Amino acid sequence: MSSLLEIRDLRAWYGASQALHGVNLRIEAGEAVALAGRNGSGRSTLAKAIMGMVRTQGGMKFSGKSLAELRTFEIARLGIGYVPEQRDVFPTLSVRENLLLGTRPRDVKRAARFSLDDAYTLFPVLRERAHTKAGALSGGEQQMLCVARALLGDPDLVVIDEPAEGLAGQVVTQLAEALKLLRGRGVALLLIEQRLVIADRIASRIAVMGHGEIVFDGTLQSFRGRADVIQEWLGVG
Repeated sequence: MSSLLEIRDLRAWYGASQALHGVNLRIEAGEAVALAGRNGSGRSTLAKAIMGMVRTQGGMKFSGKSLAELRTFEIARLGIGYVPEQRDVFPTLSVRENLLLGTRPRDVKRAARFSLDDAYTLFPVLRERAHTKAGALSGGEQQMLCVARALLGDPDLVVIDEPAEGLAGQVVTQLAEALKLLRGRGVALLLIEQRLVIADRIASRIAVMGHGEIVFDGTLQSFRGRADVIQEWLGVG
């Protein structure tokens, strides 16, 4: 049986500069996988490659369907949500309008797992600020908005890049709880984190990137026992 996401020998370029050098990765339905590595290791590039935002060669399949040649909105419609590191919101639109833009066209064959009320229940501050322009939100509130907007696309997989970066501890805890809820409803997660702030609480598996390749892929327990991998590829003791 095929995995939800299958990546084989994936290479990617920014212009003439090659950033990925043969990435192999699988994510099963409902699984949470942490993707770690130093800055420049290729983690964010892999996320962009999955979403069709950079030039690639190699194999990528989602639910058995090839992602090759698909545009970003077509990949999103297949069921992949993406929360980029830079917290892209539509600053002149209200919180509610931002959320509604993330709503996926409904498939009559499947009941939607997430609603606007779910987004507001997960992040009550978004209900309170529903009519506030997104550009006036704090960094933490914008991150909540991006996560909530992604789930309204009713995804089977969410790729989220550095969700805890620059956020206060209380906001990080709230985001972690929201991501746990996503897992509880069968959504798979690819959590890109350098310090494993959220992934350490949620993921059962970790892949480590270095020089545009996967250099380790295993359970969190086995990773913690690999001081060589931690020191060489993450640069921490």
